[in-house]
Amino acid sequence: MAETSSHEVTGLLIAWSNGDESALEKLVPLIHAELYRLAKRYMGRQSPDHPLQPTALVNEAFLRLIDWKNARWQNRAHFFGVSAQLMRRILVDFARKRPRTSQGAARHVPIDEALASSNTRSADIVALDEALKELAKLDERKSRIVEMRFFGGLSVEETAEVLKVSPVTVMREWNKAKAWLYREMSE
Repeated sequence: MAETSSHEVTGLLIAWSNGDESALEKLVPLIHAELYRLAKRYMGRQSPDHPLQPTALVNEAFLRLIDWKNARWQNRAHFFGVSAQLMRRILVDFARKRPRTSQGAARHVPIDEALASSNTRSADIVALDEALKELAKLDERKSRIVEMRFFGGLSVEETAEVLKVSPVTVMREWNKAKAWLYREMSE
């Protein structure tokens, strides 16, 4: 998204937060493509026969976001960070509701394998979600960084902007979080 468009999105998000319904009408076309890109990235990690499609994931996330009438959006990066978190929750909820494969319980995979895989199964998403919850108990910021970078596809700079830290801090915490998750999921 171009820089002028980023400022435009931020302005519209703030206007919408302040109750301007016309801002939402202008905002939807600007954010739809980015939400679809996030959804496609998430769905690219699912098995090819996954019944949920990127458009359905976008629609579900958007329905949940619309209900947040009292949300105070800080900027574009904040909005997409929250959107990434919602999409993660939707997929995890979906994965938990699906019957397990004939192979039985969820298998644990290293974060590097999950990051590199284009075919992470639902059980792997659940395992990663559980590991992220454990990480959040120890270090909330590291957990949020993984969520925004891995699930949301946010850049280092966008993640730094949302968390109000430096990009160097994001990279350092991202590397530590990956190492912790690798260790946790390898056990």
